[in-house]
Amino acid sequence: MPSLLLYIHGFNSSPLSAKAEQMRAWCELQRPDIKLEVPRLACYPAEAAHQLKHIIETYKGGYHIGLVGSSLGGYLSTWLNAQYGCRAALVNPAVKPYDLLAYYLGPQQNPYTGEEYLLEPHHMDELKALDVASISHPERLWLLQQEGDEVLDYREAVAKYQGCRQTVEAGGDHAFVGFDRYPAEIIQFLGL
Repeated sequence: MPSLLLYIHGFNSSPLSAKAEQMRAWCELQRPDIKLEVPRLACYPAEAAHQLKHIIETYKGGYHIGLVGSSLGGYLSTWLNAQYGCRAALVNPAVKPYDLLAYYLGPQQNPYTGEEYLLEPHHMDELKALDVASISHPERLWLLQQEGDEVLDYREAVAKYQGCRQTVEAGGDHAFVGFDRYPAEIIQFLGL
């Protein structure tokens, strides 16, 4: 069965993020047989979730699907894992993005795309609706976390994903310093 890697970027990010580019470059060189999807997600959670479900529904019959999710993308990957059982590597994932992003309500501009939009309280409700209270298949999730994450409290992710495979590194930052060390191992973990 052919393989699909779905890379899910974070809040105010894009398919041009450094980690997405590193995964793309690695796949092109090492595993050109893997179909890579890096969608430009909608700014709003319900729309982004709909986009991701559509991609998985399109490929799930004929492809083995693995996920890599960064920050908010890690939160969405956890939700997709609960819905479809896809294995996922979660890079500095957001655990309670509805709490964090409540501080960002109001006008936003995506620094990658220049897109302007308005983040409103009901979007936090959309995020809460995607929350996964407990992990059903911890063996299908791998947490890649750096303690130096300046955006998210790494301890929340370590607690949320207890029982899952975890790689927790001292230092680093929210972008995950040295991510280029991991693509081969991620692909192996995802079974692609």
